[in-house]
Amino acid sequence: MAKEYSFYPGCSSQKGASSSNQLRSTQAICKVLGIQLNEIPDWNCCSASIGYAGGGELPRLALSARNIALSEKHHPGQDVVATCAACWLATREVDERLKKEPELMAEANEALKEGGLTFKGEKKVRHFVEVLIEDIGYDEMKKHVKKPLEGIKIAGYVGCQTNRPFGISGESFENPVYLDKMIEMLGADSIPDYDKKVACCGGALMFSEPEKSQALVKEILESAHDSGADMIVTPCPVCQMNTEAYQEQINQKYGTKFNMPSVYYSTLMSVAYGNSAKEAALNGQIIKAKQLEDIAAK
Repeated sequence: MAKEYSFYPGCSSQKGASSSNQLRSTQAICKVLGIQLNEIPDWNCCSASIGYAGGGELPRLALSARNIALSEKHHPGQDVVATCAACWLATREVDERLKKEPELMAEANEALKEGGLTFKGEKKVRHFVEVLIEDIGYDEMKKHVKKPLEGIKIAGYVGCQTNRPFGISGESFENPVYLDKMIEMLGADSIPDYDKKVACCGGALMFSEPEKSQALVKEILESAHDSGADMIVTPCPVCQMNTEAYQEQINQKYGTKFNMPSVYYSTLMSVAYGNSAKEAALNGQIIKAKQLEDIAAK
């Protein structure tokens, strides 16, 4: 029987958006692992970035509270799961704050009442990585590997949003190792001493202050390159976009020659599980992950 979760996909996973390839590769591995993601009907943006730009705290919190309330209405008893680090962070913040602050919950519910909804906070808000590690487990995930990713050296770039303030249960804030374990589980070589593992890529600063963000990304890429990595793997859509899409601009600015694929953990898993390049959404890469394409073609 499939393990069911109430799924919040987030804006960036939509068709044609920046992380639609993450959603496609996630769906591919869910079929293998017996996971059913039930999309929350009529979900809205979690306001992870724009919500801090203006409009006040309550409207920002109410947006994620509405998603949780919709989940509780349509998928009672199911944990809310997000694949996007920013969505997970924003939604979990709201869930924890409203549970701990009754007055704030009352204000949020007053706003939600206009749409016939009520936030109860009955289930957990979880990142999809938490589901994989806690509910499936490394041993079970490893059992389904059909095409080991042998000969590929991969830098696990956790970033900051899945690491603070909450983090993945049982992981160190300074040196989380879950990506290293997942890389090794799939037959590839991890770089456990990758020193930019939890560094910030600048996030949305790439749009407002690109020079600052590009300087941060350059250091992340440099660290991976100097560690001998063939590619970067990350759980975060913003981290993936920033470390892949802006390499050409960084090369022009700094005279570097980066051409390093940056992929999602779900992409690695999908290829290792025997899916085609299309099913693994490798066609969504800007910088082609040729090593993964070659394995998928076997």
